[in-house]
Amino acid sequence: MPGPTHDDQHDGEPFIPGRPGPKPPPLEEPTEPREPLPPKKDQSGPEVYTATGEHLDADPTVRAQKGSRLTNAQGIRLYDTDHSLKAGERGPVLLQDHHLREKITHFDHERIPERVVHARGAAAHGVFRGYGTASQVCKAAFLGKDVETPVFVRFSTVLGNRGSADTVRDTRGFATKFYTSEGVFDLVGNNIPVFFIQDAIKFPDVVHAAKPHPDREIPQAQSAHDTFWDFVSLHTEATHHTLWNMSDRGIPRSYRTMEGFGVHTFRLVDAEGGTTLVKFHWKPKLGVHSMMWEEAQITNGVDPDFHRRDLADAIEAGAFPEWELGIQTFPDTPEQTFQGIDLLDPTKIVPEEWAPVQPIGLLALTANPSNFFAETEQVAFHPGHLVPGVDITDDPLLAGRLFSYIDTQITRLGGPNFAQIPVNRTHAPVNDMLRDGLHQSAVHSGVAPYQPNSLDGGCPFFAGAGEGAYVETPVTVERASKVRESPASFADHTSHPRRFYLSLSAVEREHVIAAYTFELSKCYEDAVKQRNLRVLADIDPGLCAGVAAGLGLPAPEPSAPLADVEPSPALSQLGHTWPTDGRIIGIIADENSDLAALSSLRSTVLDSGMVPLVIAPHGGELTGSGGPIVAQRTFANARSIEFDAVLIAGAPGMGADAYGARDVKAAQSTGGGNVDPRVLLLVSEAYRHAKALGAWGGGADVLAAAGCPQSGAGIVVADDPQAVLAQVTELLGAHRVWDRFPPGNTVGS
Repeated sequence: MPGPTHDDQHDGEPFIPGRPGPKPPPLEEPTEPREPLPPKKDQSGPEVYTATGEHLDADPTVRAQKGSRLTNAQGIRLYDTDHSLKAGERGPVLLQDHHLREKITHFDHERIPERVVHARGAAAHGVFRGYGTASQVCKAAFLGKDVETPVFVRFSTVLGNRGSADTVRDTRGFATKFYTSEGVFDLVGNNIPVFFIQDAIKFPDVVHAAKPHPDREIPQAQSAHDTFWDFVSLHTEATHHTLWNMSDRGIPRSYRTMEGFGVHTFRLVDAEGGTTLVKFHWKPKLGVHSMMWEEAQITNGVDPDFHRRDLADAIEAGAFPEWELGIQTFPDTPEQTFQGIDLLDPTKIVPEEWAPVQPIGLLALTANPSNFFAETEQVAFHPGHLVPGVDITDDPLLAGRLFSYIDTQITRLGGPNFAQIPVNRTHAPVNDMLRDGLHQSAVHSGVAPYQPNSLDGGCPFFAGAGEGAYVETPVTVERASKVRESPASFADHTSHPRRFYLSLSAVEREHVIAAYTFELSKCYEDAVKQRNLRVLADIDPGLCAGVAAGLGLPAPEPSAPLADVEPSPALSQLGHTWPTDGRIIGIIADENSDLAALSSLRSTVLDSGMVPLVIAPHGGELTGSGGPIVAQRTFANARSIEFDAVLIAGAPGMGADAYGARDVKAAQSTGGGNVDPRVLLLVSEAYRHAKALGAWGGGADVLAAAGCPQSGAGIVVADDPQAVLAQVTELLGAHRVWDRFPPGNTVGS
C-alpha cells in the first residue's frame, strides 16, 4: 500500500510521521455525531477471511467499531457512561446497573497472559514476492516467480516483559507468517543464527537462568546477573550465542537494520521429490547496523519504545523496510553434515564463504497494524506451520519447539481455536474436522466430523501429493537404542565462537570486550566471573585478557590448544556502504538561523528518503527570516539517540527554559558561552556515539564548545548547508564514523 510522503502537508508543513490519528483534532470537543474515523493511511488490518479460509470481498475495517452512537456490547444505545446508576445523586450504587457491570467486567478481563519469552514485540503487515530462484530445490507455491504472498512479521526481545524497554542487550525474535495459497507457513527465527542450547529439554533452564532472579524479580530484561552467567559458564554450548549477544548484534539500531535467521536446518523438497538441506537468512536492504552501548542505555530511559516507534514511523513515512530471503543449501546426506559441521546442531553456523546465501524472494513491510492487541499481541506463530516443499530435520531443539508453541498458544489465547483469530486465519480453505472448544468462530455444518463417513457424502476427502497434500519426507531412521545423549559432534563448543570473534573488525572486538566486562561486573560472585574467564580463554586470549583487566582478575590460560579456524568476513557488520532510506536527521536551529535555507535543506532531506526533525529552543514555529518553520523537537525533549546525524544551522542561543530549576540538563557548567548547555550535551553525545556531524555559519562554534574538533573524522563544516548535507549523507552510508576512535592493541590474539 502507498504510504504518506512529504507531499502530505498540514498547514504548509511537510509530512512528519507520528500523528496519532488520520486527521488533526479540533480544539473544542466534537459534539456533532459522525461515523468512526477511518484508519490512518499507513494502517491496515488482516485481510478478511472467514474462520474456514474463505476470502470475503470486504475492507479490513469491516471488523472495526460501527455507528456514531455509544452502545453497550449488545448494540443498545446509551445516554450516559460517566455515572453509575444510584439511588439518588448521593445514594448507593444499585446492583441492577447492568452497564456498570458489563463495562467493569470486560475491563477486568482485557489482559491475557503474555508470552513467557518474546513478550515485548512490534509488528507490521507486508508482502513477500518470490524470485522463482528456489524452484530447483523447493516446490512451495509462494516461492514461485513473482508470486506475491501477504505476510505479518513480528519482531521482539526475548527476556523482558511486555512493559520492558526496546534497546536492551538481548536476542531479537524475527517471526514471519506467510499467508500462502497452500496454507500458513511460519518462519520463526531470531536475529542471531545460533541458539544457547542444543536440545529443547534445556529451554526451561536457560530461560529460568536468564529471567530476573525469582526472589527480587530483578534485573528486568537483562542478562547482566549471576544466574545467567552461572548457566552459560556451566553449559558451554551457550558460548557461541552468548558471544553474538555480547557483540553489536545484541543492540540493533532498528528492526529495519536487523538480520534474521531461521536458526535450524530445514529440508526443502522439489517437485520431483528431491531434497536439499537449507538454512534461511533474512538480509536487510539497509544493511545490518547497531547502537553503541551508552546510546542503548540512554534510549532505554528517554524512549523505551524506540524500536517500535522507529518501525511504525518508517512505514508511515513510506520508507518501507525490505529484506531479501535467502538460503544456504547443502546436500541432504545421511550424515546431515557439511564440511565437518553438524547441520543438526543449532549452536553452529556454516560460513557464507563456504555456502553462499542465495536470494529467493523479497519481503517489504508496507502497513502498520490498526490494533496492537488484535494483531501484534494475538498473532500465534508455530515452527510446525509448514507448507508442501518445506520439511523439518531431526534438530533436537526444533523438535521441542514443535510441541512448545502449540501448548503456549492454547494457554495464552484461551483454547485450541487460536487459528481462527483474524490475524491467524489461513488464506486457504479449511475442512479440518476439528470442532467446538473455547472461542469457536466457525459455524460448522454436517453431522459427521470424522473420516471416512457416508452421512456427509464422504466429505472431507484425502488429497494426494499431486493435489497439494503435505507429505512428510520419508527419511530413513537408522537402527538405534533409546538414549539421552548427544552426538560427539555436539561437543565442540569453541571453534565456532572463535571464528565469530576473529571475523569481527577491531572496533567490533572492542565492543565485545566492553560488553562482557559490563555484564560480568554486574555479577556478585567472583566464582561466576572467573569461570566465564576460563570460557573466554578458550576462545581468544586477547578477549579474555581485556575482560579480565576490566574485572580486576587474572586472565587464565587456555585449557587446550586454540581452534585453528579461518575468519568469515561476512560476519562483520562493517566495511560496506548502505542506503540511507528512513534515516533521521536532527537539525538544530532557532529564530536567528537562515530559515529559508533550512526549509530548502529540509526538502532535500525528504527527497532523499530521510526524515528531518528540527530541534529548536521551544515548540511551535520558528518565525525568523524565511520562516515560519515548525519545530518537531525542543532542546528540552531531544536527545542525540533519536538521530542518525546532527546538523547545526548557525549558533542557537539559550532557550527561555535553560536553567537548572526547570531542566537539570541546562544546569551544567559547559564553558559554552551563550550556547544552550542542552545543545552541547546533544552534540557531544552524537560525537561520542560516532555519528556524523555537520555545521555552517556559527555552528562551527557550537562544535568547538562541545569539544568536537572540526578536523575530526566525520565532522563537516562549510558555508553551504546543501554541501554539508551531501557530505553527511555520504558518511551515513557507513552508518557510523568508526575511525573517529581508533581501537586499542589488545583486541585479538
